[in-house]
Amino acid sequence: MSSPRVLVLRAPGTNCDKETAFAFEQAGGAARTVHIRELLGNPALLAEHQVLCIAGGFSYGDDIASGRILGNQLREQLANALQEFRQADKLVLGICNGFQVLMKTGLLDIDDDQGPQATLAWNDSGRYEARWVNLNVEPGGCVFLQGIENIDLPVAHAEGKFVVRDQATLDALAAAGRLVLRYNDASGATDSALSLEPQVPYPANPNGASADIAGICDTTGRVLGLMPHPERFLFARQHPQWTSNGMSGAGAGAKLFDNAVAYFR
Repeated sequence: MSSPRVLVLRAPGTNCDKETAFAFEQAGGAARTVHIRELLGNPALLAEHQVLCIAGGFSYGDDIASGRILGNQLREQLANALQEFRQADKLVLGICNGFQVLMKTGLLDIDDDQGPQATLAWNDSGRYEARWVNLNVEPGGCVFLQGIENIDLPVAHAEGKFVVRDQATLDALAAAGRLVLRYNDASGATDSALSLEPQVPYPANPNGASADIAGICDTTGRVLGLMPHPERFLFARQHPQWTSNGMSGAGAGAKLFDNAVAYFR
């Protein structure tokens, strides 16, 4: 079978598109970076690809709010094309700013008749956080996370605090197996109890997210949004402790891209 084709979407201010395309290519995919203006002018481009990835960065300079302008463009002008893409058994990945964008598109099944059930807000620290974090993974049916139980990844964001409407919503998301990534504490274990308040202290939870949530998937398991950057840990030597821990070979972040490519093989 030919390599699955990956559309890596970029907009003014996006700055992780090249690294993300490289990550998919390393996994065996055929990646292409596409500017939002090109996609708006030719929505049929989506049908030519098997994976859509919205890369990290600062789309439109994070004016108004992180990811809002790009998210609104996709929701208002490409809603039908995006839903057709997802319904065709294809994959969607949103990383950092891409997660912020996905939250506003409807692709993560996070809206109901009352509006958004969750959002991404300013970090509790009130500032941009760039550090490595440890994550507990509960992949369930999420395609990208199969075979991963725990992973170190870097974060770099100012608006990454996952906030849920109420406890009932949080419990429903958990029951559906959609809370696939949670920040770990120093001992490497998240609190099993779900609470609207974070259980893992700062800086292990870098933003104060409810229930220490770092990423969620949609109801199909084929759409994933996460705040950490897997494309920044493709090689062991990218980890800050790679020498002291005797790490070599591929970095743990590469597995997400491997899983996406393997899905079509």
